[in-house]
Amino acid sequence: MAKRDRPASTGGRFWKLTGMTTSIATRVAGQQVRGWFQSDQDRQASREELMRHIGREVATTLGQMKGAVMKVGQIASQMQDVLPREISEQLAVLQNASAPMPFHVIRRQLEKELGGPVAERFADFEETPFAAASIGQVHRATTLEGEPVVVKVQYPAVKNSIDSDMKHLRRILKLGSLLRVDERALDAVFREIRQQLDEELDYHREADNLRQFRDFHDADTDVVIPRVFDGLSGATVLTLSLEEGTPLDQVNDQNGFDQSLRNRLGERLFDLLARQIFQLHAVHCDPHPGNFAFRTDGSIVFYDFGAVKRLPEEDVALMATLTDAALEEDWARLDQALLEIGARRADTRVGDDFYDAWVPLLLQGVTDTPYDFATARVHQDVVKKARATPWEEMLKFQPSSRTLLVQRVVGGHYWTLKSLGVASALRPRLRRILEQRAA
Repeated sequence: MAKRDRPASTGGRFWKLTGMTTSIATRVAGQQVRGWFQSDQDRQASREELMRHIGREVATTLGQMKGAVMKVGQIASQMQDVLPREISEQLAVLQNASAPMPFHVIRRQLEKELGGPVAERFADFEETPFAAASIGQVHRATTLEGEPVVVKVQYPAVKNSIDSDMKHLRRILKLGSLLRVDERALDAVFREIRQQLDEELDYHREADNLRQFRDFHDADTDVVIPRVFDGLSGATVLTLSLEEGTPLDQVNDQNGFDQSLRNRLGERLFDLLARQIFQLHAVHCDPHPGNFAFRTDGSIVFYDFGAVKRLPEEDVALMATLTDAALEEDWARLDQALLEIGARRADTRVGDDFYDAWVPLLLQGVTDTPYDFATARVHQDVVKKARATPWEEMLKFQPSSRTLLVQRVVGGHYWTLKSLGVASALRPRLRRILEQRAA
């Protein structure tokens, strides 16, 4: 991906996104015309190639840009139930595509927010960031009192681009009926993404999230959540205590993480996610591997609390019903809960045979006996099953704005458990947390 030397101007963003939209619209129109003269088989192959091209063009353009549009693209890459597979696969590159901004841009943002020169606020500040994302980057620093910290700095003018960015991306995804959901469901999904972006861009709110989660996990000695430095933080700058740990890709036997410890870490992460959903009613919902670190004493470090989904009691109750009904194989209760939460279209009917085939497939990692996530093939099994399922059956379901971000984090932590190589029985743990909620 190309690196940017400075943030794009509003006009520059507009023309870049407009050019991408026009190019894609032209290709879609051309494909529709060619389809009049093609066999069904050739028409399907042509459509798949079009989807791959659209995915590549969107990923390339968004990867060159900062801000909301890239963040939405990252979220879209995980929306396999909304997008054609060929597009979501191409967008996956955005998960690791962000290049840092030059320090002179970051310095201006820091000094504007903190009200003075960086040297008067920190004893030391590393100009090279150790992490860069779609809406900001993170630098190591030392306070005037000598305490090591990390400083999260938001890119300038990100908020100003949200409406235009989302309008363009939504238009692109609607071209040629690329999306597989009705208009109302799509509107709800984009409203949810917009709200989440607004919250992620408010570092005051992220500071509040950190305090809430620190309080909730206060008795959990194996949960580490950074501390906020209020005097060095603001709406676009957030300074936190430095909490180090081993990155996920280095959690192995050579670094002191044997199988027993990895199992313990995976079980703990599973419990924490379930407790956040069913007890705290607020979920740390950015499952990117860079947002977690692990220690050989069995503790887990959580980073980045900008993406937190607060869950109404009604939604938590429905999620508990969905989970319990799936575990009990009570398809009538499961189907009703899916309807109520907006994940199944109300104008359709789904037979028990559909749930007989799909639910055990999706729950194969939640077992009464140890399940080996290192060799798990849930992701492959789901794709294979989806291809074999009649299209009209799949269209009976749609993404629900009420579960979108929770599904994102559950799916993300499947990959975390797989990377850790966890071998554990998770069903009894889930049962226990559901029982605690019901008590």
